[in-house]
Amino acid sequence: MEFRYLGSSGLKISEITYGNWLTHGSQVENETATQCVRAALDAGISTFDTADVYANTKAESVLGEALKGERRESLEIFTKVYWPTGPGGKNDVGLSRKHIMESINGSLRRLQTDYVDLYQAHRYDTETPLEETMQAFADVVRQGKALYIGVSEWTADQIRAGHALAKDLGVQLISSQPQYSMLWRVIEEEVVPTSRELGISQIVWSPVAQGVLTGKYKPGQQPPAGSRATDEKGGANMIKRFMNDDVLTRVQGLQPVADELGLSMAQLAIAWVLQNDNVAAALIGASRPEQVTENVKAAGVTIPAEAMARIDEVLGGVVERDPGKTAETSPQKRPA
Repeated sequence: MEFRYLGSSGLKISEITYGNWLTHGSQVENETATQCVRAALDAGISTFDTADVYANTKAESVLGEALKGERRESLEIFTKVYWPTGPGGKNDVGLSRKHIMESINGSLRRLQTDYVDLYQAHRYDTETPLEETMQAFADVVRQGKALYIGVSEWTADQIRAGHALAKDLGVQLISSQPQYSMLWRVIEEEVVPTSRELGISQIVWSPVAQGVLTGKYKPGQQPPAGSRATDEKGGANMIKRFMNDDVLTRVQGLQPVADELGLSMAQLAIAWVLQNDNVAAALIGASRPEQVTENVKAAGVTIPAEAMARIDEVLGGVVERDPGKTAETSPQKRPA
């Protein structure tokens, strides 16, 4: 495993980070989820990312139980706040001071820890003054409940404004967690340059484009039974933007590149995002322990420049690059 600094901080994290978004507490049994976490630890992964909204708080509980007994100082545990949790009452959502303060306490209890290493705003809250949000995050840090703060799916302008307030408050906003893959590059034009300037790293989710970049989805064929594209709980909706024959045909064209480098398609996709020097970590999930074991082989891989150019040539115009997609795919008001 390789380790990278997170932003301009002194915190090092594993460049392959384990995330439990669509699996723990919902798609896989708790015993299997624990086995996946054990496989991650065995592979040298020390950084674990979750959120209170995943499986409506159950994912945090599963992760906390799976990590119980590990030396806390050897781990980096991240979680997030914004989306509705609990019964979904009027204040059970967003980035108000009330919701942040109540949510961090719930997350710590479920994760069985006194603090998280990184507490992240899971989306931008258009209905709460940014000053209120950043003051609450600063107080969470001062109370010792989080060491650093970050954001997820914020635009470059939102990141700049949040970073300025955090600096004024004396706390470190050091990370951004966006979607990023060979197929989804919307952060490259604005978010990445802004982050580089401010000393912020990316922790990227869905580096294999919800599984599309593994090559398992074939053009003109039905998705494999049990795959994310058949999951009506949310997975199918997330993946549908990539599920067309043009995209799937071009993805199949990446197989020779992967073969020449001695990588699986998934390993190639994960290694690709890690070539970006503003990316501190690629988030991987798993429904089976062997998936973790295979995916971590992308750590430390250098893809030659000519192979990077071939990837661009193969994918061509199916790559989404519009920086406006970050705002477009974010909620314009708090979800009910």
